[in-house]
Amino acid sequence: MYGVRHDIEREFPEFQSEITRLKNKDPEFIRLLTEYDETDKRIYGLEQQSLPVSDDYFGNLKRQRLALKDQLYTFLKRHCFS
Repeated sequence: MYGVRHDIEREFPEFQSEITRLKNKDPEFIRLLTEYDETDKRIYGLEQQSLPVSDDYFGNLKRQRLALKDQLYTFLKRHCFS
């Protein structure tokens, strides 16, 4: 959705307890989550400010966020079911 933050807890509510646990102890998860949050904030900021940016730049940011979201999902699944 346009103009909405994509917090990982909202994206994966079924993993809420695992997200909390990993945020407090796993450096790799923290790194991925930090990069995801920063990318999401950048996208949200651009949407809110209505600044002119190229479609390529905006599309690349969204693809980056999606790739990070996929990595986080894979990480969560691996740690929940291991």
